[in-house]
Amino acid sequence: MKPIFTLHAGEFLAGDYIERNFRHVNLWVPAKDTGIDFLVTDKKNKNAVSLQIKFSRDYGQRNLNTNLRASGWFKLERRKIASSVADYWVFVLFGLNRKETAFVIIPPRELLKRLDGIHGKNGKFIHTYLWVTEERKCWEGRGLGKREKTLIDQNKFRQRMRDFTKYLNVWTPIQKLNRG
Repeated sequence: MKPIFTLHAGEFLAGDYIERNFRHVNLWVPAKDTGIDFLVTDKKNKNAVSLQIKFSRDYGQRNLNTNLRASGWFKLERRKIASSVADYWVFVLFGLNRKETAFVIIPPRELLKRLDGIHGKNGKFIHTYLWVTEERKCWEGRGLGKREKTLIDQNKFRQRMRDFTKYLNVWTPIQKLNRG
């Protein structure tokens, strides 16, 4: 088989993280585009979790102080989220200032519900900004005003729909496969 593609940076970072931290799983890359980027199985290949990986470089927010560890901008197609066959979407946020990687691991239905709740259900594409703060909170920040951004910077922002912290670096589906 002749390779016709390579892994993008986000797939490399996510795959490397999985390989280093979960020694009792197998990591598979599909030979053709199936709507998933990785299939992770237990050692016996009996149970599996499928992952769609999204990557963004760190855009940094000039109007926030230095409270962000990592941030990213993603342009997502609403239809692809709605029809996703992946169990989880993994957003890879690489913080250039700290050379640290953060992962947001979320089921696609929950992702779409939240993004529709924040930005509405109109349009083919959804633009989203994910920000990870020094306090290890994760926020969806697109469309926020200066006041809200300042509250995020001060760790005082509270808005449930925009709070993605419960999905930040939570590898529970892979941990379950890793148990043996």
